[in-house]
Amino acid sequence: MPEERIFMYCGTGYGRSAAAIGQSIRYACEGRSVFVVQFLKGKARAELDYLKKLEPEIKLFSFDKFDACYSNLNEEEKAEERLHIINALNYAKKVLVTSECDVLVLDEVLDLAELGIIPEEDLISLIQEVAENDILIMTGTERCEKLWPYADRVTLVQSLKETVPLV
Repeated sequence: MPEERIFMYCGTGYGRSAAAIGQSIRYACEGRSVFVVQFLKGKARAELDYLKKLEPEIKLFSFDKFDACYSNLNEEEKAEERLHIINALNYAKKVLVTSECDVLVLDEVLDLAELGIIPEEDLISLIQEVAENDILIMTGTERCEKLWPYADRVTLVQSLKETVPLV
């Protein structure tokens, strides 16, 4: 059976990024180089900064200019941040084309089409650049069902129960 190479973790539940990072650590333990590119989270989000301790096996990249996450920016800031997002996508495509790493994680990339930053076709084009021995892992809240035929595994992450604090 051929190795799975294209993974999607989507849905509104918690744990999409954690699943992708867990998978990345597994690949790094196998001796593969891993790049993680974050989208939409802002510079102030430190939830994946721990990965910097795992360099050079796992390298973290964020092209965000603003500290706040994308959804908390005003329209002028969003317009500027879109340029940084496009730069991040171009970097990701370069990494895929040149096989600069063995595993590429694009954290929250699935939300870019829904936000009108890029068309889903750009993500399909990105998927098609994955070399035979490389792995692409994408996360996001959006399901992007148009991408499912291109993925080897799609995991829907959703909360079945949320604890409501008693007041």
